[in-house]
Amino acid sequence: MASKSLAHFTHHLDPPFSLIESSKSMDQLKQIHGQAIASGLIETPIFLNKVISFCCMNKFGDMDHALKLFDQIPEPKTVFLWNTMIKGYSRIHSPKHGISVYLNMLRQNVKPDNYTFPFLFKGFDRNVGFSCGKELHCHVVKFGFGSDVFVQNALIHMYSLCGQMEMARWVFDISCKTDVITWNVIITGYNKTKQYNETSKLFDEMVKNGVVPSSVTLVSLLSACSKLRDLKIGKLVHEYIGKCEIKPNLILENALMDMYSACGEMDVAIGIFDRMKTRDVISWTTIVSGFINKGEIDLARTYFDQMPEKDYVSWTAMIDGYIRVNCFKEALILFREMQASNIQPDEYTMVSILTACAHLGALQLGEWIKAYIDRNKVKNDVFVGNALIDMYFKCGSVAKAKRVFFEMPRRDKFTWTAMIVGLAINGHGEEALSMFFEMLRASIKPDEITYIGVLCACSHAGLVNEGRKFFASMTAEHGVEPNVAHYGCMVDLLGRAGHLQEACEVIKNMPMKPNKIIWGALLGACRVHKDVGIAEMAAKNILELDPQNGAVYVLLCNIYAYCKKWDSLHELRESMMHRGIRKTPGCSLIEMNGVVHEFVAGDRSHPRSKEIYSRLDNMTRDLKLAGYSVDTSEVFLDIGEEDTSIAKGWCWLPG
Repeated sequence: MASKSLAHFTHHLDPPFSLIESSKSMDQLKQIHGQAIASGLIETPIFLNKVISFCCMNKFGDMDHALKLFDQIPEPKTVFLWNTMIKGYSRIHSPKHGISVYLNMLRQNVKPDNYTFPFLFKGFDRNVGFSCGKELHCHVVKFGFGSDVFVQNALIHMYSLCGQMEMARWVFDISCKTDVITWNVIITGYNKTKQYNETSKLFDEMVKNGVVPSSVTLVSLLSACSKLRDLKIGKLVHEYIGKCEIKPNLILENALMDMYSACGEMDVAIGIFDRMKTRDVISWTTIVSGFINKGEIDLARTYFDQMPEKDYVSWTAMIDGYIRVNCFKEALILFREMQASNIQPDEYTMVSILTACAHLGALQLGEWIKAYIDRNKVKNDVFVGNALIDMYFKCGSVAKAKRVFFEMPRRDKFTWTAMIVGLAINGHGEEALSMFFEMLRASIKPDEITYIGVLCACSHAGLVNEGRKFFASMTAEHGVEPNVAHYGCMVDLLGRAGHLQEACEVIKNMPMKPNKIIWGALLGACRVHKDVGIAEMAAKNILELDPQNGAVYVLLCNIYAYCKKWDSLHELRESMMHRGIRKTPGCSLIEMNGVVHEFVAGDRSHPRSKEIYSRLDNMTRDLKLAGYSVDTSEVFLDIGEEDTSIAKGWCWLPG
């Protein structure tokens, strides 16, 4: 009779169990659950456990439904069921709910086991808080799990996630250190907190302790070598892999390629790549990124075009590569190809494209990118916000840059710096300084870039005394040591205001050797204030650093012309002709219908160049008839080359 009853129970139980495990959605699960209720299985704890486990652990699961069922089960519930709920909240990255379940478990006098704490700690991050983790650590000791390897590994992982590597290391140091997973967890923690040197030290200690590294250990170590550009240790790891006859897998081979690529050893990386039996998108992207880092953009593009499959990471890497070598138009063209391939860009792609728009002054396209971000719900984090601010400022749209700033829910020091620099270069010097003081009130510490913006603001606003004070207080108040860029800003500030001798003293007392930008700032000031002597000295120093700099000759010629030094002008022009030096032609970029067109002075390669020059001649004639006369003060240039290139661009536009 008893066996018949058991058989009857099993007959009803097996089909729903298999159906639960094969469910593809919560709707299917609820239908199965409904059938089980009709069959009387709802009263069996084992069935409810299965349903709750599906809700907690399956990717189609629903924690709200799990909690509803969990609350229907009478006390006392098993520790397994409590752990299942905690694990479920960990899976959906909701550690606070997991902690709430744990506290309810204690109130019901259910003692945790060695699985409870690892499930709790798995969902932790900085947002949950270090203090909460420490309190739970006390519970670990209280319930006698302090020496359990499984729990120790979870504690190390938790402290690493919270950025508390000292506590993670303390737990590691008191552990038995016989489990390779323990070593992997602490090494991964150091990698995540960018303490890569500690990773190398731990590997040495691990080998000395007789613990055999796993492929996870080796991948972590190679990642550290990649970040440190430590080719020596990286090669030792590679040799260790060969000596110990560790069977290479795809992840390990990718890590080796990444290390060699980061260290500039592309020949070795390509050798590994060519020998790989299986390659994935990471393998290809590693090679593409390696050539980009070496500045070999054409080789990078060759491998990129050969990729059998591309993801958003590989597209973004190639786009960013073009931006690094100032090929902004190519970056935009590639972005269009990415869209045509139906690859959804992420926030990093958007930052790269906005950077290209900023450098090209392509406001129309930048606006389209902004709308795309909003429309497609691309993660609009602080990096995207900063890139938008930079793009709007470089395109001259101050009001829109300010609107982005004020709408940002979170700002970092780069946000404030972008505002200060952007306002400064757009001629809003006093507003830039107000923004700087507001930044300080927000307890955001300025850095060297911030101070470039501040000094630039003083320069554009003619605030000489304020600039002197800011420069003097950089180190004393905020620990920022002036670099060559800050000295350049001071030379520009003093030069614009006519304090040329003081600017020379600043250069003379610089702790580093002045570069051509420093001397260029002084030379530019001499043009405004017509100081031939200092101009000649500045030009001489620039030409010592860059003998083929045609712009210096042009600027000095114009200064001679201003000051009517005709003999000096003639002599300098003869010198230019003798040396074959020509000024780099001026160019302009004009955006129309989201496409950026480039025009270069004197260039006739455009397919409509005859039409363009004809219209330019007509415009010049009409201007002269209207009373326009050419500014002959800069006789060496006659009409400026940059003006000519801009005029060509406008001539080409229809209408």
